[in-house]
Amino acid sequence: MTAQLMPWVLFTLFIIIMLAIDLGIFNRKAHEVSVKEALVWSGVWVTLALAFNVGVYFWKGQEVAVQFFTGYIVEKSLSVDNIFVFLQVFAYFSVPAIYQHKILFWGILGAIVMRAIFIFAGVALISKFHWIIYIFGTFLIITGIKMAFSKNKEIHPEKNPLLKLLKRFIPLSHDYEGGHFFVKRNGMILATPMALVLIVIETTDVIFAVDSIPAILAITTDPFIVYSSNLFAIMGLRAMFFALAGVIKKFHYIHYGLAAILSFVGVKMLISEFYKVPSMAALAVIAAILAASMIASSIWARHDGVESTVK
Repeated sequence: MTAQLMPWVLFTLFIIIMLAIDLGIFNRKAHEVSVKEALVWSGVWVTLALAFNVGVYFWKGQEVAVQFFTGYIVEKSLSVDNIFVFLQVFAYFSVPAIYQHKILFWGILGAIVMRAIFIFAGVALISKFHWIIYIFGTFLIITGIKMAFSKNKEIHPEKNPLLKLLKRFIPLSHDYEGGHFFVKRNGMILATPMALVLIVIETTDVIFAVDSIPAILAITTDPFIVYSSNLFAIMGLRAMFFALAGVIKKFHYIHYGLAAILSFVGVKMLISEFYKVPSMAALAVIAAILAASMIASSIWARHDGVESTVK
């Protein structure tokens, strides 16, 4: 039992240390994250993920290492959708650039907890009720088809039930109050727009997890590989957001690629009882789809950019 728990303990400790370094050393003071800084941190997280992947190769072999890398690529690709939503949320609430990193930090911290719950629930369901993979597979295909035909996703924070609940019980401040989530004024606790934005970020991540967790479970049901690949993708999401925020809209065909990836892993799940798609072949297909969507975006550039509505 100790040997089985040790990887989990060490990996979780590593994540905690990295979060502490991020918040306690490099981002103690609120500041606007530059593209250069974001690219450096993106490089750090990709390098750490690849180094971990090498460790998995020597620990569990090539097959599992390929599964980790495939899962990481899938989660990283689906994170692009998160970036589109983050941009809309920040624009809707007019979040100052200096506070965006703090919101994403705490948002991703909450996402880690929620993803862990989703992962263990998904693995447990598949282990106990094997037929549920057909439900997951069908769901992913339907989601992929819907994504392919959806354009210019819009968010409506005012319809978020948690925001409505918060506004009912806690008075609101209309100022960002130096980046605090709550402030005390005249003996009353007030929620700032920071708290509202964080709630929207957290609830949208739950929605994204509903898509991404079944997708990675189509690659592997090893809980540690699912958990670690998912967390590496999430931990690098903040840096990726600041690195790509200015150019992400240029990849206007990327959602077709994501739709195709979701549909592919859904089909992979549905046929798993009859044919097991080799891990290397699955990785090649996913990488080819992602590359094709990015190349298509570069070749057939769109010039009618959609502007965010700032309220």
